[in-house]
Amino acid sequence: MRLIIDVWRQDNPGDDGRYETHEVDDATPEMSLLELLDRLNFELVENAQEPVAFESDCREGICGACGITVDGDPHGPQQNTPSCHQRLASFSDGQRIRLEPLRSAAYPVIRDLIVDRSALDAIITAGGHVAIPGGSAPEADVLLLSHERAEHALDMAACIGCGACVAACPNGSAHLFVGSKLAQLSLLPTGKQERGKRARDMLAEMEQDFGPCSMYGECAKVCPAGIPLTAIAAVNKEGLRSFFRHKDD
Repeated sequence: MRLIIDVWRQDNPGDDGRYETHEVDDATPEMSLLELLDRLNFELVENAQEPVAFESDCREGICGACGITVDGDPHGPQQNTPSCHQRLASFSDGQRIRLEPLRSAAYPVIRDLIVDRSALDAIITAGGHVAIPGGSAPEADVLLLSHERAEHALDMAACIGCGACVAACPNGSAHLFVGSKLAQLSLLPTGKQERGKRARDMLAEMEQDFGPCSMYGECAKVCPAGIPLTAIAAVNKEGLRSFFRHKDD
């Protein structure tokens, strides 16, 4: 299987960047996009050329590090699938594909396909945590939580923080990401203590780097964890709640 690859190359954050064209002649449909990049880099190194810089860690779809843009689609052509699980079976022999970093004003390019997503980390630092009293762990039946509520919280907690939702949004909005975190922690008893402060701090941090939500819905289509579009409702819900409730809540 032969693929023609237009891959984005950028030496440093201040560089203008450019596309380089390469061919991989021995790809197979079972290979992932990251394995394609591995194969390309092997050939580049063999020819004394600089390999393409890209991120990966688990390659199991749970760490969120591998996100790239493929022909304009964050992660690739398969919806709700991370880059490391996008298979070359989605492409045809001889096809030309374009690989570039996740595109968003909030994600400056560090090198080639690697972007700085620390703006998402700043949101979590601002309020994506809970205060746990010291001492031994409480008995399991002390904290009352229904099965339905626990399952809903787990669904929201599935977000892996890959940032594809921001890259897919025409506004560069992080509402799906922030909404999933706010919804998850608001549903759990351990998150009640800082609920209002969490919403205020996380929303204030979000508004510094990300755009508004216009309900395009592109974010939910690319989310590898399948976070539903309804998660963004938690942004307004928790924000309004923190405004009308006591400031210390």
